Amino acid sequence: MRRFKTAVLSLWLILAVALGVRGLFAWSQARHAPPRMLAAASFAEETGNIAQALAQGRGFSDPYRQGTGPTAWLAPVYPLLLAGIFRIFGIFTPAAFWAAATLNILCSAGVCIPLFFAGKRIGGVTLAAGAAWLWAVFPNGVIIPFDWIWDTSLAALLAATILWATLALDDSERTLDWIGYGLLWGLMLLTTPALGSLAPFLLAWLAWRRRRTGRAWIGRPALAAAVLVLCLAPWTARNYARFHRFVPLRSDFPFELWIGNNEVLNPQGHDVMARITAYGQIREYVELGETAFLQRKWREATSFILAHKQLELWLTKRRLIAMWLGSSDPVIDFRDASSPFIRFLYIVNTLAALGALAGIVALYWKRSPYAFPVSVFPVVFPCVYYVTHASLRYRNPVDPIVMLLGAAVIAAIFTRGRNFPAAPPGKPH
Repeated sequence: MRRFKTAVLSLWLILAVALGVRGLFAWSQARHAPPRMLAAASFAEETGNIAQALAQGRGFSDPYRQGTGPTAWLAPVYPLLLAGIFRIFGIFTPAAFWAAATLNILCSAGVCIPLFFAGKRIGGVTLAAGAAWLWAVFPNGVIIPFDWIWDTSLAALLAATILWATLALDDSERTLDWIGYGLLWGLMLLTTPALGSLAPFLLAWLAWRRRRTGRAWIGRPALAAAVLVLCLAPWTARNYARFHRFVPLRSDFPFELWIGNNEVLNPQGHDVMARITAYGQIREYVELGETAFLQRKWREATSFILAHKQLELWLTKRRLIAMWLGSSDPVIDFRDASSPFIRFLYIVNTLAALGALAGIVALYWKRSPYAFPVSVFPVVFPCVYYVTHASLRYRNPVDPIVMLLGAAVIAAIFTRGRNFPAAPPGKPH
């Protein structure tokens, strides 16, 4: 029994299972598609197109594969990683696909490490192992690294690492720790800018914790924030030089807003974007150029929102449901699902959403000092998608924290009247 418990609590075993499950899924899916077709389809999105331009020496440009010039459509880190893969394995080759998929799988499985240590700090090794096990076998985390050659899996790793670093930094007085924290934030924002919505809340929490324990509370959080800004400065300067306007991270928000809020929506159908065609939008982008295209989309989206306030409330509700359950009409889509596996995904994501909500309640009920920074991830991060457009893929960066909250519910049930272990008292190193 003791050996079994030791094995269950072993981070190495959890990592091995996470890698094995993801690798097995990738192998099983790849058998059903010709290698060339698999590579071409996987790199057909903006990430692959920009990486191609980089690998061919055309710079960070051409998100739709046509010679439209410099772009800030995406943040730079993942396209640069993909460009490096193209330089080594060839552009749009099966070998490049497998290299990119392997990178995604390693990132996704690697989430178990910071998630384990964050969970250990919150509630001990049992909660830590529970959270890591849930993530190791969570279907979204298994499917997405293979199905999406995008920054999603890397973003999940960085988000879990940010949570761990935030909790660990709570009692740190080392200047290098705070500089490293700022660098980590810089890397994350240059990978997935949407996660930047968490920064003010987590930095404010760290400042509050320091003030509450009688320590100097402004200097070190301000240092981390300054390092973060310095990390973004070169990319922002490049964008200003190219577009003559302030683009700190990504330029495409007006288009994302327009996708979910536009005059071609079909409110009577389940797919509210059914009449939007990629061909039509790419042609418009090529004709106008990036800046003029995005300015037009901003005007169209904001005009639509102001003119259809009641419809906007309805759309926001649908996006919130889609973000958490996988469909804006989950009951209908569950009934009409083409396979038991699709129904299984609906059930799992419904349980994950309920677990996240119950986990937040459990952390506050157990008086965990870490309740606020953990709950910020699922509460704040999805908000931008409630006003643009939503899917389970967009939620994936905070899904590890969703698993942590689910594990917290289970731990709260078994600990009954006892609180989770107290946080470190904030002693200087």
